[in-house]
Amino acid sequence: MKRIKLLKVLIAVFVFLVICNINANATQATDSDIFIDITVNGQYIKTDANAFLQGGTTYVPIRFVSEALCADSVDWNPDTNTATITCGNTVIQLVSGEKTAYIDGLGITVNGGVQIVQDRIFVPVRFISEALDANVCWDGTYYIVNITKDITVPDSITEDKYTLNDIYLLAEIIEAESGGEPLSGKVAVGNVILNRVKSKLFPDTIYDVIFDRQYGTQFEPVINGTIYNTPSSDSVIAAKQALNGVNPAGESLFFLNPQIAQSLWITTHRTFYTTIANHDFYV
Repeated sequence: MKRIKLLKVLIAVFVFLVICNINANATQATDSDIFIDITVNGQYIKTDANAFLQGGTTYVPIRFVSEALCADSVDWNPDTNTATITCGNTVIQLVSGEKTAYIDGLGITVNGGVQIVQDRIFVPVRFISEALDANVCWDGTYYIVNITKDITVPDSITEDKYTLNDIYLLAEIIEAESGGEPLSGKVAVGNVILNRVKSKLFPDTIYDVIFDRQYGTQFEPVINGTIYNTPSSDSVIAAKQALNGVNPAGESLFFLNPQIAQSLWITTHRTFYTTIANHDFYV
């Protein structure tokens, strides 16, 4: 009887260690891993510094958001660490490190304060949007700040990027192929899809690459239906990293898990590039 109890304890400890090891490998993404897009009236705007999340607040670089919202000027005084935004008759003053901003001389509390990051001044997006008479909403599924205002956004500050459908499709295949992988492994799977989109050997859209049947169905999740499972937030984050140029897989066009792959054609016909968690990547 004591031996049976001891055996049960040893099995429980073993299972616990296996679960802990799985959880350690499949680390969750953090705020610093997230690429946040900013749109004004549905158009992506260019910035030279990425927006970021901190304590549940989205911070954006004020110059680019202000210019997108048709501010007349954005000036920086290095002596007083003060940014001054002029928009019509409204004057907004922001002092780095302070939690009070001034709109036409009236002090307004800025939740989270004003920050300088890499020589760029950031403020909570809701504050600067509302101060410039705009509305703002947060898309927590795709990590996009959507700002609206009755203006025409200057062409010089807009850019064409991916669509929500692009993000979702890429996140679907990432989730289906690498649901238990660490973030780098998820991003690498996304890299392979995007590399194929660029390659002359494959179709030129994310959808067509995923559902490509020219030489037989390319991805097992398309056959077994797991491609249609709702992607996790980590897979969405990985998709956005891949779409924004994070690339641990280099120019790889193929990947496989050598432990469970039913065909090893890739290993004999393609050049090995790297291993990330359970997947080997080949160019």
